[in-house]
Amino acid sequence: MKKFRFVVSVSVIALFLVTQQGSVGASAGQKCPRAGALSGTTAAPLICQKVGNKLVWKSTKKATPPTTSKETVSQINAKRSAKNYLGVLPFSRAGLIKQLEYEGFSSADAIYGVDAQNADWNAQASKSAKQYLKSMAFSRSGLIDQLIYEGFTQSQAEYGVNSTGL
Repeated sequence: MKKFRFVVSVSVIALFLVTQQGSVGASAGQKCPRAGALSGTTAAPLICQKVGNKLVWKSTKKATPPTTSKETVSQINAKRSAKNYLGVLPFSRAGLIKQLEYEGFSSADAIYGVDAQNADWNAQASKSAKQYLKSMAFSRSGLIDQLIYEGFTQSQAEYGVNSTGL
């Protein structure tokens, strides 16, 4: 069994050396010996690829765009939670902020997460009004009052009720 491990180890080392042959000092864009050969460093790995009629070294490391975001983890989570809620239920801006605060987000993070959605609050009011009318009977003024109670503005509530034909 020890002999087998030794043979495998020697084979792996030999294979590594063969794939590295001719790759010392290689840089992206230079000619390389054969497709699939590896070179470079851990920080800047290269692979030999066919480009047109030529074999050249290409970087295997994907470029990462510079991060300009200074979001905190809590802001990112509030944003994600707000998105999830809006994907399932209609909410007013104020109602969604209250929901995130109920979950334990700070007021600032809840506001950040909700505002990051750039939601169409009129469309949310419309969805909410239609949802109410599927399960209950409302007068026009009663449904407007209910939407205002949920946190929609007067104009959003009226827009939502108008969209139902009530």
